[in-house]
Amino acid sequence: MKKTVIALAFLVLSCNSQDPKNSSTTFDETLEAYYQENLSLYRLKGTFQGDTRYNDTLPNYLSDAFQKKEKAFYTSFLNQMKAFDDTSLSEDALLSKNILIWECEMSLKGMEFPKDRMPIDQMWGFQLTVGQLASGEGAQPFKSVQDYDNWLVRILGYLEWLQSAQDKMKEGMEIGWVLPQSLIKKVLPQLEGMTTQDLNTHLFYSPVRNFPTSFPEEEKRRLTSAYKSMVLDQIVPAYQKLHDFMATEYFEAARTTSGFNSLEGGDAYYAHAIRQYTTTTLSAEEIHQLGLSEVTRIGQEMEKVKSQVGYEGDLKSFFDHVRNKKELMPFSDPQEVINNFYAIQEKMLPQVNKLFDLQPKTAFEVRRTEAFREASASAEYNPGSLDGTRPGIFYVPIPDVNKYNLFSDEDLFLHEAIPGHHFQISLQQENTALPSFRKDLWYSAYGEGWALYTESLGEELGLYQDPYQYFGMLGAEMHRAIRLVVDTGLHAKGWTREQAIQYSLDNEAESEASITSEIERYMANPGQALSYKIGQLKIRELRKKAETELGVAFDIKVFHRKVLESGCVPLHFLEAKINRWIQATKN
Repeated sequence: MKKTVIALAFLVLSCNSQDPKNSSTTFDETLEAYYQENLSLYRLKGTFQGDTRYNDTLPNYLSDAFQKKEKAFYTSFLNQMKAFDDTSLSEDALLSKNILIWECEMSLKGMEFPKDRMPIDQMWGFQLTVGQLASGEGAQPFKSVQDYDNWLVRILGYLEWLQSAQDKMKEGMEIGWVLPQSLIKKVLPQLEGMTTQDLNTHLFYSPVRNFPTSFPEEEKRRLTSAYKSMVLDQIVPAYQKLHDFMATEYFEAARTTSGFNSLEGGDAYYAHAIRQYTTTTLSAEEIHQLGLSEVTRIGQEMEKVKSQVGYEGDLKSFFDHVRNKKELMPFSDPQEVINNFYAIQEKMLPQVNKLFDLQPKTAFEVRRTEAFREASASAEYNPGSLDGTRPGIFYVPIPDVNKYNLFSDEDLFLHEAIPGHHFQISLQQENTALPSFRKDLWYSAYGEGWALYTESLGEELGLYQDPYQYFGMLGAEMHRAIRLVVDTGLHAKGWTREQAIQYSLDNEAESEASITSEIERYMANPGQALSYKIGQLKIRELRKKAETELGVAFDIKVFHRKVLESGCVPLHFLEAKINRWIQATKN
């Protein structure tokens, strides 16, 4: 494979020439230096933010050299932050300091585990991110000739990463950190799809099929030739090699267990993952018991809906009734699904001003998930660019439109779009008061917790008038409660994939295919699935506390503004902020 050397340009910050303890300017400069150096290190991050400086490079995130720089980066800024005197900082600056310390410490802790020996999976693998970019419809721009040339260079770094991924998996085979067989079976079709030599259908050739009309014919010919060579001579062989490796010797070495507790050091990794994704000190057992309690509570609410619609069977059979009810599957064209989400938006928007005085300016779109990843994808939100020129995008997978069930679409729109992820992330990015590094921070417990919390606002926003749509909300909340049970079951209690699937089937209305995809998602990325419910429960707890203690002085618009205005933060920082606001309002 052709190698390329990708230089990482680091900004060097000297702390010896300034006294960080007494200079707020120096503190701000340090935060900005962290942000700029972070972009230089993780160069795709800039691309997703709309920063084009590094669009022609892609560091090999799996290389020893990169990981050495990564460790030095976090160690340096951890030490710099700890050198600042808390008493010299404003409340906002102190929050930034504590957040950055959290970032550095958690990143350094994560490097202690061999998670990079499993760099490819069916849901979170880097190959899926690159596929989105290669399609020409993602964050990587394909508007100018230079854009097209940038991708040709950047793809060389990706080819190097593909080889390193295989090398890392071989190292994982030696220590037993390998994927379960069931996940490999889902990865193989994804890889195989990139081995086609049909340029009319190959994902990586898509930009050539969509040249801007302004391109000179000479440049079109040159780029067509270059992209043809890139796809047929580089991408196809690299994917074929990786596919063959994972289909044979790697599959033979794969584990039949489902959870990380079957790996050496897996229990410690899972404890770290819980801390990372929930930003709490909860144990796996505490979360498991909380999940069981929430499943019981939500199940009782579901029984009420079942009675309301006049269904006489038990709840489990009602799930099948909802899954298979033809009236809830009315679409024959994928565009009808997209149009339905826009109709939901129009229905609820008049009520939004009653709950939110802080709203984003960034545009918003609903799109169908790309075909190459649609079969294994969940609905998701991709943020707009920092400058607002690229809209936030709500991606909806529609693998079979005739079987698409809309019973949870109102709830899904609230979560992924408005006022869920689109509001929260866009407001964070648009907030000029935040230091640069905080504008793209993501803590799943806060971000997903907020999005799940907003699902409960449906009635206040004029939705859930149809009992099946309200049941969809309950179903989505049940889905997140089940995650507390099955994620901890898989990774701390030795549950099998089949046990987790059955538990889900017994307690929610999702299809078996959807549930299977979800369980395999948790198997690939332990702990992430816990963040939704943990975050939601904390925000609901804080709202209830504010309503109780403030009484008639409670203003829902102010509460939402206080939750959103500081951007994504670990939950203990959010709780401290809301408590200060409650106390200040009372005084």
